[in-house]
Amino acid sequence: MPVGPGARPAAGEGGLGSNVSPREDSDGGGERPRPFQQESDSRAILVIPPGEPANPLRGSGTRPESRQQRAMEVLAGPPARKQSSALPAAAALPSDPQPTPPKPVQIAVLKARDLKTIKSDVSVTLVRAEYNGAILGDSSTTNVLPNGTASYNFTTSFDCSPDGRNSWDDIAHKPVLLTVIEVLQSEKRQKEKTMPLGQAVVDLLPLLQGQCSFKVSAPLYAVPTSPLESLQPEAKGGLEVTVCTEEPLLSASQLSNGNLLSVTLEAAYSAPEAFAPSGPLQNYMACLQVPAAGEEVPLLFKNGILKPAGEKEPLPRPKKWPLANVMAPGALSIPNSFIVGGPYEDEDGELNKREDREFRIQAESTKRIVWDMERRCYLDPAAVAILQKRIAECRYWPVEVCRMPVASPSKGKTSKADKGDEDKQIFFHGVAYVNMVPLLCPGVKQIRGAFRVFTYQDSEVFEKTKSQHSVFRDLRSQLSLTKEGSWTPGISTPLSRAVPSKSQKEDKEKITKEKDSNRKTSSVPKIQLSDATVEAENVTYLSLDGQQYVEAGTFLVMEIKLDKALVPKRSREELTGRVKQMIPPRPPLPPRTAGAKKAVEGYHSHVTSIAVAILSEYHELFGKRLPDRGAIDHQTLEEQKRQLNFELNSSGKYFAFKEQLKYAVVKIVREKYLKTTAFETQEQFQAFLSELYVYLVDQMHVALNQLLSEEAASPAPLSRTTREQLWLFAREAEVNKDYKLASLYHQQRVAQDQRNIQCWLDYGAFCLLLEETTKAQECFQQALSLDPHHIQSLLLCGVGAVSLQHYEEAELFFEDACCLEPSNIVAWTLSGLFYELQNNNIQAEMAFREAKKLLQAQLAKERSIPEAAEGKKHISAVCVSSPSPGPEECLPERVADGSADKVPEAVEPALACAAPEEEATAPEAAPKAPASVSGVSRPPCTIFMKAVEFLMKVNAIQFVHMALAHELLSPPGGPSCAYYLALAQTSLLKEDFSKCEECLCEAVRIDYVNPNVWAQKGHLCYLKRDFGEAKECYERTISFVEDAADMHFVYLRLGSIYLEEKEYGRAKQTYLLACKNSASCLTWLGVGIACYRLDEMAEAEDALSEANALNNTNAEVWAYLALICLQGGRQLEAEQCYKYVVKLGLRNAALLRELRAAQQRFGFGDPAF
Repeated sequence: MPVGPGARPAAGEGGLGSNVSPREDSDGGGERPRPFQQESDSRAILVIPPGEPANPLRGSGTRPESRQQRAMEVLAGPPARKQSSALPAAAALPSDPQPTPPKPVQIAVLKARDLKTIKSDVSVTLVRAEYNGAILGDSSTTNVLPNGTASYNFTTSFDCSPDGRNSWDDIAHKPVLLTVIEVLQSEKRQKEKTMPLGQAVVDLLPLLQGQCSFKVSAPLYAVPTSPLESLQPEAKGGLEVTVCTEEPLLSASQLSNGNLLSVTLEAAYSAPEAFAPSGPLQNYMACLQVPAAGEEVPLLFKNGILKPAGEKEPLPRPKKWPLANVMAPGALSIPNSFIVGGPYEDEDGELNKREDREFRIQAESTKRIVWDMERRCYLDPAAVAILQKRIAECRYWPVEVCRMPVASPSKGKTSKADKGDEDKQIFFHGVAYVNMVPLLCPGVKQIRGAFRVFTYQDSEVFEKTKSQHSVFRDLRSQLSLTKEGSWTPGISTPLSRAVPSKSQKEDKEKITKEKDSNRKTSSVPKIQLSDATVEAENVTYLSLDGQQYVEAGTFLVMEIKLDKALVPKRSREELTGRVKQMIPPRPPLPPRTAGAKKAVEGYHSHVTSIAVAILSEYHELFGKRLPDRGAIDHQTLEEQKRQLNFELNSSGKYFAFKEQLKYAVVKIVREKYLKTTAFETQEQFQAFLSELYVYLVDQMHVALNQLLSEEAASPAPLSRTTREQLWLFAREAEVNKDYKLASLYHQQRVAQDQRNIQCWLDYGAFCLLLEETTKAQECFQQALSLDPHHIQSLLLCGVGAVSLQHYEEAELFFEDACCLEPSNIVAWTLSGLFYELQNNNIQAEMAFREAKKLLQAQLAKERSIPEAAEGKKHISAVCVSSPSPGPEECLPERVADGSADKVPEAVEPALACAAPEEEATAPEAAPKAPASVSGVSRPPCTIFMKAVEFLMKVNAIQFVHMALAHELLSPPGGPSCAYYLALAQTSLLKEDFSKCEECLCEAVRIDYVNPNVWAQKGHLCYLKRDFGEAKECYERTISFVEDAADMHFVYLRLGSIYLEEKEYGRAKQTYLLACKNSASCLTWLGVGIACYRLDEMAEAEDALSEANALNNTNAEVWAYLALICLQGGRQLEAEQCYKYVVKLGLRNAALLRELRAAQQRFGFGDPAF
């Protein structure tokens, strides 16, 4: 109802804290303006006599005539308001079907401090409490002490209920507003004058976090005495306030299952040129909708401040309340809530790439619209479920922006033309699309970033967001704003209109005249158009306005934050505990009480005891003979032996000794020779008996020597082979496809140190090569049991679980790896590939985005090193090619003698590294043209090639194919050389030579001087037995300045080609290079063969001796040693070498024929002669 002259509006409709008339929602955050209505209840309304100012708080205002009258006003409470489609009715959905009774919230203002700092001569004050546009009451007047304190002990309250006026959503985003009012002394018979001194706000959010009471010291900010006065934002005083409720506002279920959504709109940067600070006042607004039960809830941000080009916005800066009834500018700041910014690369939105950095920096110092406003929204459990479902159905949310003119207040009625303008025109209507999908990822509680603004087009908005209507169009009848004479941007209070300045009056008159002239012009008779035509014209006109956002490159910076993640993330402790439950730590096995060594030791002890017993029998028969009595002749010894045998046989002791030894011999047969079944033929049985007899006699001599010798036998020399050498020997066996020998070497590595994690991982990777997935998973789990926090073990357990289709276990392993080491690029990439395999596109996208973010940070760090040194010295591409270790450097061990970059990690068909480390540090924007002759080219490094590099080394071919599929689409400009190189390796693994050749041709075309490409091509030709072409490729590989990743096998195969072509000198030099880098039995064997063919017998024997020391089971080494012994006339040694040749089974038929021919020629060397 209209308010006549001198009438004071009811609480909540005027006075302190009210806005314009008709009243608008104080926060502008979703409630539609409510026009005055005739109330049917009996609430008391204060009437100020005519002639009195409308506002009782400014300088000439008066206090209520009596305390009783003021109490009546407080008791009357706010008028009942019409239920709108605002958030309290929709977002805060009650979980219970029955309405919840209101709960009182009690506010107690205890005292004020430091009031003298605001105004030195203040003497009498009172405090007024407001909430949600309603005045809760005034305290009694209180004298201010000399130290600036004033004790109020004022208590008031309001009711809160989920479906009432003060809903839970209001509690979330609307604070209690406390105004300290100075009471001025007046003459007798005159009413007391009042003046607002300062304001403070109390955040009620703790009530929604389960607290029933809390106490705060609210900062008190000074109220400016005139519109032209500028105040510092620092607080000059404080109010001690307590807030309490009789019981928690939320039940335990609502507290645990509900959530709190906070939307912070920071600014719109790179504003269109049409936005100018001069001219008619404009209101810059933005709006988005929160899904809820029933209709969606709009969150409206109004009163954006257009700032010209200049300095950037400071960081950190406080977030602001979405309030309009605040007189003290400093009170708009939300306590302990700040905009802190951060690196662009860490943001979740758009314009976060390296190439966007310069544009972002420039835009932040150009013309912009600043809100810095946070809008909170309480979501009950039902609303949380709807929100989660909505995000899953449509990933993009529209955030609309527009500019609306601030109209001048008019006393007369609005014309039809004006109404039509208000209803149909939304100026500069744009929309930004916010990707909300990250909020569905486990543990993600916020997204923050920059989002481009596009022209609002219904079809495009519906296609991307499934939204069928515009929020601004729904609210356009309520968006026509009135110009308000407020000196604080974005703030409008009735107090500012109580004492308008002269300049404000002139501005109002000027704008009113302009509006009147425009209306007169618009009143000229027009041709009536249909509604559809008018609407089409408006859409076309507005589309042109919105197009300016695209041309200017406008983008919004905003943050959407949840108090709790929609999808909870398992904690690190929980993940580690579950992994331990799956793979409990296994204690080391106790030493075996029975085994080969134990059986031999038992045999030794029995032989010793029997020898002592026989010696005692001898002494009994013939007595002890002293050494000084001389030696016994041979005939006497024979006679004593005959008598001793007769005595042992006749007494039964011989049979007892034999039975005593029988058990020890059986143990040796079972434990040493593993013979537990009958022999198939008599020949096998006789051969075994002969071998066993020789072994038992040898061991008997060992035992007797230990008994008769005064000194203990020297221990057996320690093995010369290390874990690194055994790993190299296993790799050589894999390349030669001797998987049985490779398995033996891996088992020896594990036996040497069962607590070594890398040995188990290498053995598991070898089992993956043989497609023995179950055995591989056992190895990986054994490694993980040794260290539950080992990242590589976790990743490989995940890979193995996927191969075994144990997807729940795989998810646990990958999640634990990412949790333990969040900076590991490979862990995030493999997690993304796994989620993609499970059709979980949301988490796959999140994992890939996190991996890319980490890679960008790593590349930026690596680029900064040569850039910092650029001013001192120019570094060529060759000089800076050494790689920097990445977070996934825990890869299989290398040889310890300086060959870390020379030993291949993959299987024989995948010899070359999938993504060489030189390529791993290359910038993303590197060109893909063929590289110059100055060095190896740098293809763009991607997260997928990082993953391929790791996966190829562990033979995880299934994940390799998935990563390569992404890599095919990932880099701009087509696949890189590393991609074709990895694809060639997988083709060789399947023995698809034609496909491999095609890939290598593409790799050569892209990077002609890459040694890895030529090494891989040489391996392909070698396997195709095209030795001439292979020789050329290998020679080209070793001619490069930089070595290939698998130079060991390049040397081995090139040396073997030289031996076949009888280029023994070049073969010797090549094998010596291999020995220098990574010595093995095969490298020294090559040197020995070359020297033997060159008649360098001494060097040949030395080389073959080195080979034999590294591996004494190689039949070729024994064969060439036998040839050397034949050449030197050493018959016994030649025969011994030949025995091992036969025993080990020499497979080289040509070499065996050569050896037998030499034996025939020299007449010895074979014991059969």
